[in-house]
Amino acid sequence: MSRFYGPACAGKRLHDMISQNQMKKRSFFEKLTGVMRTDDEDNEIESEEQIESELEEAEMETEGQLAIDMYQTPNEIIVKTMIAGVKPEDLDVSITRDLVTVRGSREEAEETISNDYFHRELYWGSFSRTIILPQEINVDESEAINKNGLLVIKMPKIDKNRQAKLKIKNS
Repeated sequence: MSRFYGPACAGKRLHDMISQNQMKKRSFFEKLTGVMRTDDEDNEIESEEQIESELEEAEMETEGQLAIDMYQTPNEIIVKTMIAGVKPEDLDVSITRDLVTVRGSREEAEETISNDYFHRELYWGSFSRTIILPQEINVDESEAINKNGLLVIKMPKIDKNRQAKLKIKNS
């Protein structure tokens, strides 16, 4: 599932939660008077501040997912992803013959108070992405290169049709 959980997604989730609260059924008395019950937990409507704080807590618990480009050349499978702002010691790339996992974390420098933001779309925190490769690769000859925040993983394909002649030894 290719889904990114971050601040941009939080806005939609906040809107959905507010809409669900507004759509709760009101009693005849509530409709007539415009008063809403708050003593009953089932009918309690959460404030936007409560919803936002719950979303922030949920975001802290979830991992972001990297966006990738994956393509092939005649001899290699290549994966590219943006990892700007990630220290090399905070990045882990693991590969097997048919999987690649990129895992890491991006730490935010606390430069400003969160109430002073106009837009907040960058993802901070831990992230990971596991990719199933379309073909088996040679793990030992694979390489990962970070150039200006772009991680390029080059993985040579295994040629299953390659044949070799074996010499027969007499014993």
